[in-house]
Amino acid sequence: MTRSEADDAPSILFINQHYWPDFASTAQHLTDLAEYLASEGFDVHVLCSRGHYLSGSMDVPAEEVHNGVHIYRVRATAFGRDTVLGRLTDYASFYTSTLARVLTGPSYDYIVTLTTPPLLPLVGTVAQALRGQAYGIWSMDLHPDAEVAAGMLKEKGFPARLLHALNNAGYRGADFVVDLGTHMKRRLHEKGVANDRLHTIPVWNRKDEIYPVAHEDNPLRSDLGLEGKFVVMYSGNAGRAHRFEEVLAVMRRLDGHPEIEFVFVGEGPQKERIETFAETHDLSNFRYLPYFPREDLRYSLPMADVHLMTLREEMAGIAVPGKLYGIMAAGRPALMVGPEASESGETIREYDAGYVVDPSRDSGPEQALYDRVLRIYSDDEERRRLGENGREAFLESFERDVCCREWEGLLEDRVEIKPEPVVA
Repeated sequence: MTRSEADDAPSILFINQHYWPDFASTAQHLTDLAEYLASEGFDVHVLCSRGHYLSGSMDVPAEEVHNGVHIYRVRATAFGRDTVLGRLTDYASFYTSTLARVLTGPSYDYIVTLTTPPLLPLVGTVAQALRGQAYGIWSMDLHPDAEVAAGMLKEKGFPARLLHALNNAGYRGADFVVDLGTHMKRRLHEKGVANDRLHTIPVWNRKDEIYPVAHEDNPLRSDLGLEGKFVVMYSGNAGRAHRFEEVLAVMRRLDGHPEIEFVFVGEGPQKERIETFAETHDLSNFRYLPYFPREDLRYSLPMADVHLMTLREEMAGIAVPGKLYGIMAAGRPALMVGPEASESGETIREYDAGYVVDPSRDSGPEQALYDRVLRIYSDDEERRRLGENGREAFLESFERDVCCREWEGLLEDRVEIKPEPVVA
């Protein structure tokens, strides 16, 4: 259904490889935003694949309406993230099917592309050139900047230069670009995106979904045998953007501690490295758990006493870990190993919601991390204070409705129409 068929409701098509019911971070945030906009009177459509974030296809229909959002799932391979070849094949098949749909399907007031897979904004560029379709970008991360920073591509090599040129063209042609913070904004401006087209809106969590839960009221603590344990958790993707040198060293130093337990949750390219390290050193207070379903996050995130975050220095402004807002929502302190000069580092320090160990500034980052873990472990009042600071800041600035209202205002300004909210 296009705008004319929806009583002049602004029509928006979001494009991303993942969407509900998948649990990829971009899928969850896009689902939140799409459903919020639909409830506010927008005519919302989503173009995605049937592929699961990890591997395989989901048993979902090609088209359906869910919570007011029209979902279209194109045909694409679903080899998953296990191999580079499989991932590239998934990307290529999704590009092909998506571009065909965009060029032959209905037009919209705006197409908004995310950045999974990389270079997805080029779909908007082509649609603009061939159909005059207006488009914007929700920049969740930067490519091929991430691949260059991770050492997968050489900065001066031809593939990187070509991908930079294509990516930059996509960004410069967009009517607007939503970035995730000041450091990403700076990088996008350096790519040639005008400042008046850049809009900072952070990602979020939901106050009704993630909130502080006392350990004695948390069923996961007992189910996993964590009663009486001080849980140091790393939850989420263990990707190439993250560093674990200091974390692994501290895990080894604290091995055998009667109360401190390191719990990793999720998947990622570095999972095998972390598990191998734990096995090689026969660590007794370590476990690696699979992702929890979204409905269980209300228990899995508060299950921790402190949450670990890591980011490589060269990734500042390229990747912005959204997990920080879940940590803050759960009322738990964040302990980050990474650059202070990054979106996450500055948020933690600005709101006094944890500690940042910056390896580029701390002469002994391993010792600094070790000291911070023991400080939070031994000081109940400090742990409570940091967690409460984080929760308060989350409600003020990083809650779903707060951020989605900013998106609503941006899109209203672009289409110059005030939609009528849907009456439940």
